Amino acid sequence: MAQQLEKEPTQAWITTFAGTAINLCLGILYAWSMWSKELISVEKAGQVMEGMNAGWTYLTNAQAATPFSLCVIVFALFMIPGGRIQDRLGPKFGATVGGLCLAVGCILAGVMKSYAGLIIGFGILGGIGMGIGYAAPTPAALKWFGPHRRGLIAGLVVGGYGGAALYIGPLAKYLISHFGLSGSFIYLGIFFAIVVVIAGQLLKVPPAGYVPPAAKVAQTAAQAAASTKHNWVAGDMVKTWQFYALVFMFILTTQSGLLIIANAAGLLASSAKKIPFFIENAWLLVSFGGLINALGRVGTGMYSDKIGRVNAYMLNCGVSALCLFFIPAIVAGQNVFLLFVLVGVGYWQYGGGLALMPAFTGDYYGPKNLGFNYGLVFLGWGLGFFMARIGGWIKDVTGSLNYAFYISACLLVVAVILAKINKRPLHTEFVKTQ
Repeated sequence: MAQQLEKEPTQAWITTFAGTAINLCLGILYAWSMWSKELISVEKAGQVMEGMNAGWTYLTNAQAATPFSLCVIVFALFMIPGGRIQDRLGPKFGATVGGLCLAVGCILAGVMKSYAGLIIGFGILGGIGMGIGYAAPTPAALKWFGPHRRGLIAGLVVGGYGGAALYIGPLAKYLISHFGLSGSFIYLGIFFAIVVVIAGQLLKVPPAGYVPPAAKVAQTAAQAAASTKHNWVAGDMVKTWQFYALVFMFILTTQSGLLIIANAAGLLASSAKKIPFFIENAWLLVSFGGLINALGRVGTGMYSDKIGRVNAYMLNCGVSALCLFFIPAIVAGQNVFLLFVLVGVGYWQYGGGLALMPAFTGDYYGPKNLGFNYGLVFLGWGLGFFMARIGGWIKDVTGSLNYAFYISACLLVVAVILAKINKRPLHTEFVKTQ
């Protein structure tokens, strides 16, 4: 048995930050509202655009939500084979394949200049690339670290995905303004291919027998009880009720975030009708959201290592539920400052969920098979797409997203209750029941 190290090797941190770089590219999903804002016109839906975007057609709110929603569900589905690829073929292969699929999808969407192109390129190929690529870095990085750092490391790696909107928002605005919708997709596709393939080569998993360094401060009894020493296989994991609870918790924490992300630019435009600067620069809320999304992943991961995953999850969802209830009033009152605050809380909660769920999975079922096991849990993230799609339908029918926010807030309250009753499965008890 290998000797336990006093601190993590340099390669552990190289893998962590290479994973962050990869996710900074895969996170184009979170800037979707920059393209949907240009594509949506309920009055002109079906009509062909002119000028720089000649060949493209205007879409309804529901139509514009479809590529986004499809990308989410395909992303989630391909996390499962992506996790298997990571576990068996290594993270380098998964990251490279994922990055190239995303790049081809973006370029195809730009070349086709159509709704079908958005569905195939962004929705399907983009989702495939994100699923396979996203499955590579987080499990690889977590295998280098002990349970006492799982929250922080998961937050750092997935923080790149959330932080992508911070730069993709203004970059997309620039590219759309200077090169049109097609040029923006094509140039971003080329850029993503280069970065992801290079960063992917830096990903490595620990050698056989590697033992992560222990915490310098002894774990409390509660912390020790929250993390398993047994590496569960997927076949056993899916026989525990806690697996389904984690999936449902993922659905609930995701749905509110995707509702906000899909409509961020439009929310700012509605709240800032009297402020031309914000109307012309709706990307500011997208980029702000990207920053808070990323910080929420790192921050939530850090304090979940201290106060526990369940307490961190309940805190995030409870506060976010209150904010969602008030968003319709803030938009109606056209208070831009409070909109940034409330939307920021929603982004923090959503980002925090994406740091908590891989840490939950590692704590409950062990790090060895984390790629495939987390891929199965990640289905919950994909199923959370329904609220963005429902939100588009509600807005088409009622003219606002008010009821979508109220429904979403109620679901977060359910999330708090579910988290309270959830607990780690004990493998010894599981074996006795088989």
